[in-house]
Amino acid sequence: MKPLAWSRRDCLLGAASLGLGSWPTWVHAGGQLEEPLADSVRGALSAAIANSAPPVPEFTDLEKRLAYLRWLGAMSDRLHRRKTDFQTRIDFLQTVWYESRRAGLDTTMVLGLIQVESAFRKFAISRVGARGYMQIMPFWSRVIGDGDPSRLFNMQTNLRFGCVILRHYLDRERGDRFLALGRYNGSRGRAEYPNAVYAAAKNWAHPDA
Repeated sequence: MKPLAWSRRDCLLGAASLGLGSWPTWVHAGGQLEEPLADSVRGALSAAIANSAPPVPEFTDLEKRLAYLRWLGAMSDRLHRRKTDFQTRIDFLQTVWYESRRAGLDTTMVLGLIQVESAFRKFAISRVGARGYMQIMPFWSRVIGDGDPSRLFNMQTNLRFGCVILRHYLDRERGDRFLALGRYNGSRGRAEYPNAVYAAAKNWAHPDA
């Protein structure tokens, strides 16, 4: 599968639209490449996807809960323009928080990636068929899921796949975010996509993230 390439015009448009005042209206992604996986890796990824634990945050002390609630309130305000329904917004943010931390990822970076990938559109589809918030290529549902790509439009399923896949790429790249993000986009080694995610992530920075 040919990686999705950005033209100079795409990059300029992307840089102009990463601020919250001007949301991107295209989908960049869908460049994840299907690669052979060792049976142990496939099994671990499948297990991570299959775990059906609900995205309900649990806290060991009051301060951690208060920090989460401060973050949730701030992110809800920032996302209001894109998701006007309060409960939809809260459910989405709670799931992003849960799934990113479950996968050991930086929640701020995940939100930046979602902004670049889909502009927070649940039913976004790229020109090569990637689906949903985190633009998951359908082959992943066959490789580590139940084989039903339509489920990639389910909010939690999409976010779980995206976070597990990004964690897998980080592990493959020994923690190198730049290379892992490039691999997620199918443009490993190129700067455009990682830089776009880094820039978008600044919109979601918060001291309690």
